[in-house]
Amino acid sequence: MVIRIDKRTAFALLSIVFAPLHGGQWPTFSGNPQRDGWARDETILNRDNVKSMKLVWKIHIDSQLREMNSLTAPVVAQNVLTAQGHKDIVVVAGASDTLDAVDIDTGKVLWHKQFSSEGTPKQAARFLCPNSLTATPVIQFSGGRSVLTVASDGKLHSLNIVNGEDRFAPVAFIPAFAKSWSLNLADDVLYTAVSQGCNGTKSGVYAMDMKDPKHPVAFFQNGGGGAGIWGRAGVAVGKDGTVYAETGDGPYDPDAGKFGDAFLALSPKELKLKDYYTPPNWQWLNRKDLDPGCVSPVIFSYKSWDLIAGAGKEGRVFLLDAKSMGGKNHDDPLFRSPIYTNEDLYSSGRGFWGSLTSWEDKNGTRWLYIPSWGPVASKAPDFPVKNGPAPEGGLMAFKVEEKDGKPVATPAWISRNMNVPEPAIIANGVVYLVASGENVSAADADGRLMTSEQRIKTAPGHAILYALDAVTGKELYNTGDAMTAIAHFSGIAISNGRIYVTTIDSNLFSFGLDEH
Repeated sequence: MVIRIDKRTAFALLSIVFAPLHGGQWPTFSGNPQRDGWARDETILNRDNVKSMKLVWKIHIDSQLREMNSLTAPVVAQNVLTAQGHKDIVVVAGASDTLDAVDIDTGKVLWHKQFSSEGTPKQAARFLCPNSLTATPVIQFSGGRSVLTVASDGKLHSLNIVNGEDRFAPVAFIPAFAKSWSLNLADDVLYTAVSQGCNGTKSGVYAMDMKDPKHPVAFFQNGGGGAGIWGRAGVAVGKDGTVYAETGDGPYDPDAGKFGDAFLALSPKELKLKDYYTPPNWQWLNRKDLDPGCVSPVIFSYKSWDLIAGAGKEGRVFLLDAKSMGGKNHDDPLFRSPIYTNEDLYSSGRGFWGSLTSWEDKNGTRWLYIPSWGPVASKAPDFPVKNGPAPEGGLMAFKVEEKDGKPVATPAWISRNMNVPEPAIIANGVVYLVASGENVSAADADGRLMTSEQRIKTAPGHAILYALDAVTGKELYNTGDAMTAIAHFSGIAISNGRIYVTTIDSNLFSFGLDEH
């Protein structure tokens, strides 16, 4: 029997065969534009077998340390067609303007790229302003898989993930030697945030339209001094394209475009202000340097709401309605929690830092996980499940529930002690995160700003990867002394039963079951 297929059907079948497979991809910090850290497609690692993980391989990447910056968080592309067959590839950028692609199966470098940075910084490097590549890259799927990264001179590079060749000539994106944060890509619009005023850069959010061959750039400037956006994951992007960010210390004057200590919603691509929320105690936060700018928000749906969840150094959890972030006067959130940490008002090394993680379990319970630095506040609401004292910090878990017609974040558990927890990811009911082991104090005992060398030298530990039960916080696995250096402002990735971690000594690690 002969089966005849018309041209339309044949084209549809070919599209299915040759379409890029997205299962197991980890193309951006926290896995997706909403920054929820939820690996929905991970099918190998689970609660039962994670205890059997081991170090599969480690590789030293040829990138020099710049202040406290070495390698970015990894990103992963699966099933990439190369001349040698299909390969799964993990990519890391280096502070000294490098980009490396590593074969996941062999742990060997497929290609290495060294960018030539143009210009000279106006300021000497320091840990707040390292004059280096700082933003985690992102993988673009449209038009053939490409790795997008921003070098220290502010130019965007688009590279073919197969061989590292330029897709187009480098193009200016952000000011040279600015400090930028993890790239985000939604509907082929590229986003990043800048902070710390490095080399005179104004704080705000940048966007580039990757669909337009001219690559036009838009910029939302958060007016006034400071008010940088420096959450680890950069900005989050909602399903409708709205861009969300938390800002640092600075003046608050909406009429003048100044939004210190605030939560912002910006329009896609053009970055026009859509909405904002400012805590009613913003003046006190500003005075005490307890801003929310050190955290990237997470976006998710819960019942009838599209929620923005955020936090900051003050130690509170916020839930905002994407349709009206702060009500009529921009100061009334859906939920603002009591203080959970940092009751001693430390401006560094205490409070919530990094980014949040969220998922929904099989029972329909929505969870939030937040890295907490320092001990639990003495008057904080009780966590029903504790996994031992956590004086240096731990991962705090909350359930999102409805109370009196509004969503609330209810404490569920706190992990074992960690020095100090970094942003988590989750797959199959297991939460993974790294304790960095670093000294997170910005100043010494005499009140002098510490140098990068001092902070590295006085680090109390080294990086450790933990796997925790997502419902109880019980420890299921840790890597012990497998990593001997600290991690700093990095992140982790997951794909097909492997966890990828970077450390400050420019090493990339792969942990997993090694069932290949």
